[in-house]
Amino acid sequence: MNTVDIIIKKRNGVKLAPEEIKYMVEGYTAGNIPDYQMSAFLMAVYFSGMDREETVSLTEYMRVSGDVVDLSRIKGIKVDKHSTGGVGDKTTLVVGPLAAACGVPVAKMSGRGLGFTGGTIDKLESIPGFQTAVEECEFINQVNERGIAVIGQTGHIAPADKKIYALRDVTGTVENLSLITSSIMSKKLAAGSDAILLDVKCGSGAFMKTVEEAEKLGRLMVDIGNDSGKKTMAVISDMEQPLGRAVGNSLEVSEAIDVLQGRGPADITELSVQLAGMMIYLSGLAGNIAEGVEKAAAALQSGRGLEKFRSFVEGQGGDPEITRSRELLPQAAHSMEVKAERDGFITTLDAMKIGLASQHTGAGRQRKEDQVDLSAGIVLHQKLGDSVSRGDVLCVLYGNDQTKLRLAAEEALAAFEIGDNAPEKRKLIIKTIGDE
Repeated sequence: MNTVDIIIKKRNGVKLAPEEIKYMVEGYTAGNIPDYQMSAFLMAVYFSGMDREETVSLTEYMRVSGDVVDLSRIKGIKVDKHSTGGVGDKTTLVVGPLAAACGVPVAKMSGRGLGFTGGTIDKLESIPGFQTAVEECEFINQVNERGIAVIGQTGHIAPADKKIYALRDVTGTVENLSLITSSIMSKKLAAGSDAILLDVKCGSGAFMKTVEEAEKLGRLMVDIGNDSGKKTMAVISDMEQPLGRAVGNSLEVSEAIDVLQGRGPADITELSVQLAGMMIYLSGLAGNIAEGVEKAAAALQSGRGLEKFRSFVEGQGGDPEITRSRELLPQAAHSMEVKAERDGFITTLDAMKIGLASQHTGAGRQRKEDQVDLSAGIVLHQKLGDSVSRGDVLCVLYGNDQTKLRLAAEEALAAFEIGDNAPEKRKLIIKTIGDE
């Protein structure tokens, strides 16, 4: 088999045989296929697409490219939760502790940033002392003892995805149905949980821009999960504007704590409680989704979710005092305000533009070797539909490079459109897939 022939074949829109997909995945993982050829292959897939059979093959060969975790030593039905990525999406930091506080064993492997801001692992690493690289036995012990553990994807779990994920990030090949599906599901299926909940983002700040695209992705992932013996559900949630008010790693950790203390923004609170309720349902600890949501809301209101978060952080070497003293989190040296230029209502808050502005403060990566500034990012003071007067602060940017902040401030200002009339309220959870 020849790498160039396979690239040309896919470039020309021809369906690949399973053995050709296997050749590409195994060759790149082993280092026999260089970055530049894999980049060309990914671009060919991006433009020509893959059908369902090709996507299933790609997912399977990525899944078996490394270890498949055995979590049978963890008591109970393990439920994994994954978001397709968005701007300000810190739900894992809230949903995991809420579900665990209700008895769901949460044994989660998460990734680093793919574009705008850091991923869950980058966020957790902004907590002083927090260890995201944990041996499997410690990982299992923490879930059994504390109910929740979140670690970074190791090189042994779907190593093909780890390499391809980093390459997609810097070659403009992120937003493709088959590549997103295979990346997510190869890790989820190799990670050993019994059930999977997928949060598929939809809107300007998501990979899937329309409800139709998001539904295609959600249904494909749910089908692959169920066909693999994992009870799988998906929700389609709105990402037309950022989720919550904080965008950036330590800023999002701080906001997640606000949510767990019962004083977070309404949208992130609502979505987190809904997702936690679905995890409780998938674990068999609730007879239906509504009952699960009720239990999650009770865990939030009682403070049990916050206590579980503190226990989780402490168990992985982090300082639980961050819930009481936010100054323990990384602090930026500089800040810059962005102000409204006229009176009116926020009619558009473009999540993509806010995401890019946050990335340019230092909160995200432009190249796979970039280091993320854990203190950088944006805090929104106004959201969609809010009334503003000329001179009101729309958002505040944080970072350690004033030149970067000035450029990012221009981008952030362009994300806000102000009009004379308030827009219609958007629905946060658009659709649920897999419990029809």
